[in-house]
Amino acid sequence: MPRRYDPDRRQRIIDAAIRVVGEKGLAGLSHRSVAAEADVPLGSTTYHFKTLDELMVAALRQANEGFAKVVASRGGLADDRADLAAELAGLMGEWLAGDRTGVELECELYLAALRRPALRPVAAEWADDLAARLTRRTDPRTARALVALVDGICLQVLLTGVPYDEEFAREVLARVIP
Repeated sequence: MPRRYDPDRRQRIIDAAIRVVGEKGLAGLSHRSVAAEADVPLGSTTYHFKTLDELMVAALRQANEGFAKVVASRGGLADDRADLAAELAGLMGEWLAGDRTGVELECELYLAALRRPALRPVAAEWADDLAARLTRRTDPRTARALVALVDGICLQVLLTGVPYDEEFAREVLARVIP
């Protein structure tokens, strides 16, 4: 039987992995569960992604794009006239108000880097990107502190179920900005 041309298969596998993690958590992620979700042969998942770590790297990289899109769409981080604390607080609010499953998935994959060294460089990409954007408006140390604060606020909202308080976030971020 001739091999079927399927140029989108790799992307469908990544999308399926994201859905599996969204529904079952990382514990439910396997080549078999992703193949079933993507409706592809098991061999396709292992052809495109030799290990689960490779698949998680691809999923995390795609998930990171969610926050990057919010940052790019707003554009206020680059505007010297914009209130930096208000802009960051607004970014967090917009991101947290998005698809809850997607937001949780991004955080779950991000935290998975604690136990999976292969994910660490990808997990660091979004923090490095945000810090680089912030360094255009402030010094590198303050930029890193702001990234850490954004991380902490987002994780607290996701883990505690407490609604996001944009005014609180703006106030605390402003305390860090010189």
